[in-house]
Amino acid sequence: MKSEKIDCFLDTNVLLYAASERNRDPLRAPIASELVSQSAFCVSGQTLAEFVAAGRRKKLLAEDSIDGWLVFLGCRPMVAVDDAYVRAGFDTARRFGINYYDAALLAAAERLGAPVFYTEDLNHNQVYGSVRAVNPFL
Repeated sequence: MKSEKIDCFLDTNVLLYAASERNRDPLRAPIASELVSQSAFCVSGQTLAEFVAAGRRKKLLAEDSIDGWLVFLGCRPMVAVDDAYVRAGFDTARRFGINYYDAALLAAAERLGAPVFYTEDLNHNQVYGSVRAVNPFL
């Protein structure tokens, strides 16, 4: 984990909007790109796995572009997927009654000290523990 101040945690969909070479969303892509370039963001191992899976499945990025993004994202503060990560995600899912995968990302954001989780998948401006979910595209 890096010692830099962390502004936010970016959900996979935000990263995909920024990275997408095909089917670029004219509203979301510039907002996502600005978040990627202007914020001190963090991610998790789950984020990287989802990025590769969705990027390939939906054919949003070329393979070499995915490689480049993995190098870039691998330099960000990150939480690895381990038993503590899975347990924290499970506990968060039960506590808030939300999907496990979203809960695991919230738990990772909390572990890294990110005050904001940028995502389209949770209630806008709801606070989950110490992390506020924000839909940057509203």
